[in-house]
Amino acid sequence: MRFDQHRPYEHSCSLIALFETGRVRAGLICAALPQGRVSMVDVDSAMRASAYSGKRRGRKSEDEKKEEKQSRVLEPFDPVEHAKKEKADAYSMWIVIVFGLFVAAFIRYWLMPTMTEPTRALWLLPMLLMAAIPSLHKVIVPAHYYEMYTAGNWFRACFLFLFTWLALSFIVANPPLADVAAPTLAGGLDIEETEGIESIKWKSGELKVELNQDNVDVVLGMGIRDNIDVESATISVSIWKGNSMTEENTLVHFENVEVSSLTEANTNFEAVDGNWSRGQLKNTLTKDIIGPRVAPLATDFGLAWDLGQLGPGTYKISISLEEDGAPWKGGLNTWSTTYELSIVQTN
Repeated sequence: MRFDQHRPYEHSCSLIALFETGRVRAGLICAALPQGRVSMVDVDSAMRASAYSGKRRGRKSEDEKKEEKQSRVLEPFDPVEHAKKEKADAYSMWIVIVFGLFVAAFIRYWLMPTMTEPTRALWLLPMLLMAAIPSLHKVIVPAHYYEMYTAGNWFRACFLFLFTWLALSFIVANPPLADVAAPTLAGGLDIEETEGIESIKWKSGELKVELNQDNVDVVLGMGIRDNIDVESATISVSIWKGNSMTEENTLVHFENVEVSSLTEANTNFEAVDGNWSRGQLKNTLTKDIIGPRVAPLATDFGLAWDLGQLGPGTYKISISLEEDGAPWKGGLNTWSTTYELSIVQTN
């Protein structure tokens, strides 16, 4: 709309009512008009415009009307049928829980004592037994309740069985009822920080040390870790230079010694006072120092041996740990490995 700057204007307002989809809408339309002209919209015109816009939107099909009508109808509620369904669900819940407890006890007290270490059968057997859940219901549950079960019931029953078996397995296979995990090293190997070490790197069981001099005094440290009573574990350690161990090139050797009896090695570890070459381990969230990387936890049992002056070469460290631990066959949890200490001289 264009306005003439030389003609005075006045505001004209009209009250209109719009009837649209069963609702009444009222509004005030105002327009700037030249003096002497009046613009009005009456109610009749507004109603016609509303009816015309409704026709343009189209009418609902018969199927849409039927679905809309059905959505407003409440399904009939049968208290007797509902109580019967709840009773059938209760039967299923207790059958599955008892079945899960039985499988967990069977694996812990019958199957695991026949094994020397964890195998795939420990988790594969419960997975396969889920297929027996419908047949188990058919044998135990009365027929008029069994007929009410659907595929959704079997899906929920399988998940309930799985979590029941897992929960009880965690209880009966861990302290204080059992100990299925062997002791191990807490954080690999490390050496005391001392003059002459250019760099140090621990990766894939190899501790690589670079020197800027001919030789260096090496104090080798490690930390023993277990989930319960680490000091009662038995340890064997052999450290030698070269590929084969002989009496001449052996630096440390002892077998089947209780960890708690290695007081001198523990004193050597404490004497280092955290000055290990690989540094300290920090909490990823708070950035607080937890402890040396080689043995960060307070429950780790530190051991260290002074190997004397060592020059460039390859050194082998063989470690074996074992402890009494049901339920494996023979009642022993064992762990063993061989690490490598590689010392090289930089130019």
